[in-house]
Amino acid sequence: MIFTLRVTTGQEKIVSEILRKKAIKEKLEIYSILHVDNIRGYIFIESKDENEAVKLIQKVRHVKGLLKEPIKIEEIKKLIETTEEQKMQIENGDIVEMIAGPFKGEKAKVTKVESSKEEITVELIEVAVPIPVTVKTKMIKLFQKKSDIET
Repeated sequence: MIFTLRVTTGQEKIVSEILRKKAIKEKLEIYSILHVDNIRGYIFIESKDENEAVKLIQKVRHVKGLLKEPIKIEEIKKLIETTEEQKMQIENGDIVEMIAGPFKGEKAKVTKVESSKEEITVELIEVAVPIPVTVKTKMIKLFQKKSDIET
Protein backbone atom coordinates (compact mmCIF):
# COMPACT_ATOMS: atom_id res chain seq x y z
CA MET A 1 0.00 0.00 0.00
CA ILE A 2 1.23 3.49 -0.81
CA PHE A 3 0.48 6.28 1.61
CA THR A 4 0.88 10.04 1.23
CA LEU A 5 2.75 11.82 3.98
CA ARG A 6 2.43 15.57 4.56
CA VAL A 7 5.68 17.28 5.58
CA THR A 8 6.97 20.81 6.02
CA THR A 9 7.51 22.36 2.60
CA GLY A 10 11.17 22.39 1.65
CA GLN A 11 12.08 19.59 4.08
CA GLU A 12 11.09 16.66 1.85
CA LYS A 13 14.64 15.43 1.17
CA ILE A 14 15.70 15.63 4.81
CA VAL A 15 12.56 13.92 6.09
CA SER A 16 12.80 11.11 3.52
CA GLU A 17 16.39 10.43 4.58
CA ILE A 18 15.40 10.40 8.27
CA LEU A 19 12.54 8.02 7.49
CA ARG A 20 14.83 5.73 5.50
CA LYS A 21 17.29 5.47 8.38
CA LYS A 22 14.49 4.92 10.91
CA ALA A 23 12.92 2.16 8.80
CA ILE A 24 16.25 0.32 8.62
CA LYS A 25 17.06 0.81 12.30
CA GLU A 26 13.65 -0.36 13.56
CA LYS A 27 13.33 -3.07 10.87
CA LEU A 28 9.94 -1.80 9.70
CA GLU A 29 8.30 -3.26 6.61
CA ILE A 30 8.72 -0.13 4.49
CA TYR A 31 9.39 -0.98 0.86
CA SER A 32 10.05 2.46 -0.60
CA ILE A 33 10.10 6.18 0.18
CA LEU A 34 9.62 8.66 -2.67
CA HIS A 35 9.66 12.41 -2.88
CA VAL A 36 9.16 14.13 -6.22
CA ASP A 37 11.05 17.43 -6.55
CA ASN A 38 8.17 19.42 -7.99
CA ILE A 39 5.58 18.13 -5.53
CA ARG A 40 6.36 20.18 -2.47
CA GLY A 41 5.16 19.22 0.99
CA TYR A 42 4.46 15.53 0.28
CA ILE A 43 6.34 12.23 0.46
CA PHE A 44 5.01 8.85 -0.66
CA ILE A 45 5.63 5.75 1.47
CA GLU A 46 5.09 2.17 0.36
CA SER A 47 4.51 -0.13 3.33
CA LYS A 48 2.90 -3.40 4.36
CA ASP A 49 -0.03 -1.61 5.98
CA GLU A 50 -1.06 1.65 7.59
CA ASN A 51 0.27 0.61 11.02
CA GLU A 52 3.81 0.29 9.67
CA ALA A 53 3.57 3.75 8.09
CA VAL A 54 2.28 5.23 11.35
CA LYS A 55 5.13 3.61 13.32
CA LEU A 56 7.58 5.08 10.83
CA ILE A 57 6.39 8.68 11.13
CA GLN A 58 5.93 8.81 14.91
CA LYS A 59 8.11 11.45 16.58
CA VAL A 60 9.78 12.49 13.31
CA ARG A 61 10.39 16.20 12.99
CA HIS A 62 8.69 18.12 10.12
CA VAL A 63 6.06 15.40 9.65
CA LYS A 64 2.56 16.90 9.68
CA GLY A 65 0.53 13.77 9.12
CA LEU A 66 -0.48 10.80 7.04
CA LEU A 67 -3.38 10.96 4.60
CA LYS A 68 -5.82 8.16 5.47
CA GLU A 69 -6.58 7.03 1.92
CA PRO A 70 -3.84 5.02 0.20
CA ILE A 71 -2.88 6.22 -3.28
CA LYS A 72 -2.71 4.03 -6.37
CA ILE A 73 0.57 3.58 -8.27
CA GLU A 74 -1.11 4.88 -11.45
CA GLU A 75 -1.74 8.24 -9.74
CA ILE A 76 1.92 8.53 -8.72
CA LYS A 77 3.01 7.70 -12.28
CA LYS A 78 0.81 10.56 -13.55
CA LEU A 79 2.36 12.97 -11.04
CA ILE A 80 5.90 11.97 -12.00
CA GLU A 81 5.17 12.18 -15.74
CA THR A 82 3.64 15.66 -15.46
CA THR A 83 6.59 16.96 -13.45
CA GLU A 84 9.03 15.59 -16.03
CA GLU A 85 7.13 17.36 -18.81
CA GLN A 86 7.28 20.65 -16.92
CA LYS A 87 11.08 20.73 -16.87
CA MET A 88 12.38 23.29 -19.34
CA GLN A 89 14.74 22.30 -22.08
CA ILE A 90 17.24 25.13 -21.91
CA GLU A 91 20.17 25.13 -24.30
CA ASN A 92 23.24 27.27 -24.90
CA GLY A 93 22.31 30.48 -26.69
CA ASP A 94 18.75 30.71 -25.29
CA ILE A 95 17.61 33.97 -23.72
CA VAL A 96 16.22 33.65 -20.19
CA GLU A 97 14.70 36.05 -17.70
CA MET A 98 15.77 36.02 -14.06
CA ILE A 99 12.71 35.56 -11.83
CA ALA A 100 14.48 35.61 -8.45
CA GLY A 101 17.64 36.80 -6.80
CA PRO A 102 19.59 40.05 -7.15
CA PHE A 103 19.20 40.12 -10.95
CA LYS A 104 15.40 39.67 -10.91
CA GLY A 105 13.83 41.03 -14.09
CA GLU A 106 17.12 41.02 -16.05
CA LYS A 107 17.50 39.12 -19.30
CA ALA A 108 20.52 36.92 -19.90
CA LYS A 109 22.02 34.64 -22.54
CA VAL A 110 22.74 31.02 -21.56
CA THR A 111 26.42 30.09 -21.96
CA LYS A 112 26.58 26.77 -20.09
CA VAL A 113 24.00 24.21 -18.89
CA GLU A 114 24.72 21.76 -16.07
CA SER A 115 21.57 19.64 -15.92
CA SER A 116 23.01 17.25 -13.31
CA LYS A 117 23.31 20.12 -10.81
CA GLU A 118 20.24 21.95 -12.17
CA GLU A 119 22.42 25.02 -12.72
CA ILE A 120 23.08 27.22 -15.69
CA THR A 121 25.67 29.89 -16.39
CA VAL A 122 24.37 33.02 -18.06
CA GLU A 123 25.73 36.37 -19.20
CA LEU A 124 23.58 39.38 -18.42
CA ILE A 125 22.60 41.19 -21.61
CA GLU A 126 21.70 44.73 -20.58
CA VAL A 127 24.97 45.55 -18.79
CA ALA A 128 28.06 47.41 -19.96
CA VAL A 129 30.38 44.46 -19.32
CA PRO A 130 28.95 40.90 -19.72
CA ILE A 131 29.20 39.15 -16.37
CA PRO A 132 28.95 35.33 -16.21
CA VAL A 133 26.62 34.29 -13.39
CA THR A 134 25.78 30.72 -12.32
CA VAL A 135 22.20 30.29 -11.06
CA LYS A 136 19.77 27.48 -10.26
CA THR A 137 17.26 26.65 -12.99
CA LYS A 138 14.46 27.50 -10.54
CA MET A 139 15.59 31.13 -10.64
CA ILE A 140 15.02 31.60 -14.37
CA LYS A 141 12.32 31.26 -16.97
CA LEU A 142 12.75 30.82 -20.69
CA PHE A 143 12.27 34.08 -22.56
CA GLN A 144 13.32 33.16 -26.11
CA LYS A 145 14.74 30.00 -27.69
CA LYS A 146 17.98 30.18 -29.67
CA SER A 147 16.17 28.85 -32.75
CA ASP A 148 13.63 31.72 -32.55
CA ILE A 149 16.42 34.31 -32.36
CA GLU A 150 18.18 33.05 -35.52
CA THR A 151 15.05 33.17 -37.70
